[in-house]
Amino acid sequence: MKFFINEVDQIVNEAIDGLLTNPDLARLDAAAGIRVVIRKDWDKSKVAIISGGGSGHEPAHAGFVGKGMLTAAVCGDVFASPTVDAVLSAILAATGPEGCLLIIKNYTGDRLNFGLAAEQARTLGYRVKTVTVDDDIALGADVKKRGVAGTLFVHKVAGQLAEEGKSLDEVTAAAQTVIDRTVSIGLSLTSCRHLGQPYVPRLNDQQVELGLGIHGEPGLRVIAYDKANELMNIAMTQLAGSLPDTNGRYAMLFNNMGSVSPIEMNILVQSFCKTSLGDKVDYMIGPAALMSSINMNGFSVSLLLLNESIKRALLAPAAPAAWQLQAFKKPATVAAPVLPATMPFAPSANVYVQTLLEETGRLLVAIEKEINDLDAKVGDGDAGSTFALTGKRILAVNGQLPLDNTGHLLLTLGRLLAREAGGSSGVLLSILFTAAGNAYAHTPELGGALLSGLQTVKAHGGAQVGDRTMIDALQPAFEALAAGAPIAVAAAAARKGADNTKHIIRTKFGRSSYLPEEVLKNIPDPGAEVIARVLENMATLK
Repeated sequence: MKFFINEVDQIVNEAIDGLLTNPDLARLDAAAGIRVVIRKDWDKSKVAIISGGGSGHEPAHAGFVGKGMLTAAVCGDVFASPTVDAVLSAILAATGPEGCLLIIKNYTGDRLNFGLAAEQARTLGYRVKTVTVDDDIALGADVKKRGVAGTLFVHKVAGQLAEEGKSLDEVTAAAQTVIDRTVSIGLSLTSCRHLGQPYVPRLNDQQVELGLGIHGEPGLRVIAYDKANELMNIAMTQLAGSLPDTNGRYAMLFNNMGSVSPIEMNILVQSFCKTSLGDKVDYMIGPAALMSSINMNGFSVSLLLLNESIKRALLAPAAPAAWQLQAFKKPATVAAPVLPATMPFAPSANVYVQTLLEETGRLLVAIEKEINDLDAKVGDGDAGSTFALTGKRILAVNGQLPLDNTGHLLLTLGRLLAREAGGSSGVLLSILFTAAGNAYAHTPELGGALLSGLQTVKAHGGAQVGDRTMIDALQPAFEALAAGAPIAVAAAAARKGADNTKHIIRTKFGRSSYLPEEVLKNIPDPGAEVIARVLENMATLK
């Protein structure tokens, strides 16, 4: 595996320094191994809120230091609790007469090191209280529950109350209330890949883990890989069984555990809306990486049962950029404008034209893989699929087309391609047929109309003959038709133009202009090849 790192033993130090480009934050100038990020503006006049733990969960914990959330965060090595001295340094640096609250995740190392630091600080005369977050419901009520992403709810509520000047007892009680009202569960397609270390996968491509921990610890069970909706439903069914109040209203923290792409996270939110919990949520933080597991390909959902005081604290503004709370609503729509009808003309019959379109549609579908394979050599490998989609749409509506009116048919094909076809080739062909239909209305001659439509394509797209595009096949074919030549002659001209693209290795327009010459040699342009085959197929029909 490749990672953006320098030295493995400097990962945490360098990551903290990167975070400290935020002008509101600083780190303690302390001995090696003591990594504490603290607010620059902190004056010790209020209750300090301190949390932390192993690194690798970014933006937690240091990314949530700021007004309205944490006063300081203590950062250990990756997935390792910070030392007692590091925690004690944070307490001494941040705590004034009002005292401090330590928010601890329920892991043995964190409990021991934060707990001992608290005892040492009390010996020195500091007022220190602790709460332990145990929101992970994956392993059941009989097991000491782990602290996971729901910890951030505790940071926010405690941080806001401290900012308002509440006492240490009040802040501690509110934090414990949030803990008691928070449940979380995670699901992942992979375990995490430790930076700079060999990766030993625990799951195969057909396995998913439900309820695994934020350090990659085994979860509730391994289940079969399935569609997003099914996986989400399994996870949320598990979570629903642990809700503190099945009739209550909730805030949700939708956490990316590291490497789920943004588009997948949005799909997962949509999947959540379909579950039994979708109607119970009023507010959402995310979807975003909030308490990650380095680069785990998974997500977690945390739900906090709301009351008025918790809701008020959550809605109050906070300085950390990573905290973005928004109202949560199911997907909504607004009225769409009425677009021109795709097929505005009455259908009419013409057996020959219908046969031409049917055979063209079948051909485009049949050569999908072959053209995709060709396109993969000089493009992104989807040209065949784009043309196949066009073919399928033509086959689906062939009987509804104005087959006996050439001008209307050209315009209709243009609209069909505009609505249904993808990629630049679909758009360019839509322009071609639309402009040709408009030209045919003034001069009802097919070859000339198609040539006029091609001129419009060239004006919009910029490519000319010799630029290694489908124009190399279209222009000679349309010129032949405009001169009165039969379809067989036009097909031969298209074939010659398509074959010639094998030898064009320098272009100014089209996707070939982005590719090195050695990639293009002896490979025809896929679009030109499709045009040549379509015309050759038409030439065989009677």
